Amino acid sequence: MNNIRTVSDTKREFYHYHIRPINSVYRRFVEELLVEMHLLSVNVNFRYDAIYALGVVTSFERFIQGYQPETDKGSIFNAICQAVGGNSEQYRHDAQTLLNQGKEMSVEDFTNQMEGAARGESGDGSIFGTLQAIAQNPQFKYSRLFAVGLYTLLIGIDSDLVKNEENRNQILDQVSEAFNLSSEKFQKDLDLYRSNLDKMQQLLTVIEETLEADRKKRESASSEKLKEISDNKESAS
Repeated sequence: MNNIRTVSDTKREFYHYHIRPINSVYRRFVEELLVEMHLLSVNVNFRYDAIYALGVVTSFERFIQGYQPETDKGSIFNAICQAVGGNSEQYRHDAQTLLNQGKEMSVEDFTNQMEGAARGESGDGSIFGTLQAIAQNPQFKYSRLFAVGLYTLLIGIDSDLVKNEENRNQILDQVSEAFNLSSEKFQKDLDLYRSNLDKMQQLLTVIEETLEADRKKRESASSEKLKEISDNKESAS
């Protein structure tokens, strides 16, 4: 019997690939994403797909905004993916390809493909193929990251869905029905995702304001010091 990789194993792998310390503001998010991806990777029913990849990439990019040093972001994402046996380039490629294909569709096109896939109909294109694989998998493993990926795809297809709650909820209900998902769980996960984004943005705003206030304080103190030196020189002369 093969030993199942533990969370501790995955964390050790992560810090093997990324050896620099994680900025304290972002540490909790990075570790939670790592653990979430780990638990999925060891689940026998989990299957990687482009929608999940888009959820991973989107979550990382949205919550890692403002990370310093900026150059560490790529290393952190690479380490997360490698630690769970994935490839960061594949995640980014599949996510971007899905978004690009979505931009060529309307919401109606998407829902028609989704419902056709759920009915077992045949179709063309990688988006249809992804939807078909999910719809025809009775053991499909739903995840919050899948929900985020699907939500991101829908917003990419029609950005107005963000503004129109009624239309958005209607589409999400259609998705839940087509894939036999819990609509309540789906909505709850997305509500939590949006709420956490708002909280992160508020935190970053506070940090930015604090740093700006400290900068101005240092500049003021430096100006006062220079003025004092100048005044002393004039007095001495």
